[in-house]
Amino acid sequence: MRKLKYKRVLLKLSGEMLMGKKEAGLDLQMVDSICRQVTKVKDLGVEIALVIGGGNIFRGITSTAKGIGRVSADYMGMLATVINALALQECLERLGYFTRVMSAIQIDKVCELFIRRRAVRHLEKGRIVIFAGGTGNPYFTTDTAAALRAIEIDAEILLKGTKVDGVYDADPVKEPKAVMFKRLTHTDILQKNLKIMDATAASLCRENDIPIVVFNLYQRENLLKIILGKTIGTMVS
Repeated sequence: MRKLKYKRVLLKLSGEMLMGKKEAGLDLQMVDSICRQVTKVKDLGVEIALVIGGGNIFRGITSTAKGIGRVSADYMGMLATVINALALQECLERLGYFTRVMSAIQIDKVCELFIRRRAVRHLEKGRIVIFAGGTGNPYFTTDTAAALRAIEIDAEILLKGTKVDGVYDADPVKEPKAVMFKRLTHTDILQKNLKIMDATAASLCRENDIPIVVFNLYQRENLLKIILGKTIGTMVS
């Protein structure tokens, strides 16, 4: 048995991570790839929960500029996260893993309503838990939802899977000379206005001593390496 650095973790995924090379929607090969990374970690005995965004299906903020009110747009985005969560659940269960989707908004025909004690019990029983619906409130991002759920389930760390290797001082896609940070503090995120997550999420993690690792989830062994204690991506603590 390999030594684990973390026993209970929360993995945050943006909806865009599920698109693969598509312009929108779900790339089922990418969904399968992500799920297989999650199951490798699960096989080691880690209790793992996920928070998923919905930007691959509907992006609330940009839609407000097209005539949809912010509150309605945000609720539409929450529903998009439920679609993504169900896709992940279907894939994980097809791979043979018990999975529960818990939503911050009540949709009892397809998933459970989020109740903190029930979520913790699912994790203790060895189930993978996927949190959908954001915080259940407009004006809050899924990053904030991830920080909140990590605190509520007593996760040891919040892992943010992205398309890039970590946090940079500029957009690495646009700036080839952008420099990646190996370590940051939560205060650095706020003071430097780094766009890895919103200020509310960073503040929640700072106030509750939740470390964050921002890493490239497209590198298939990265999630496993982090769980085993290897230095991958950018550590925020």
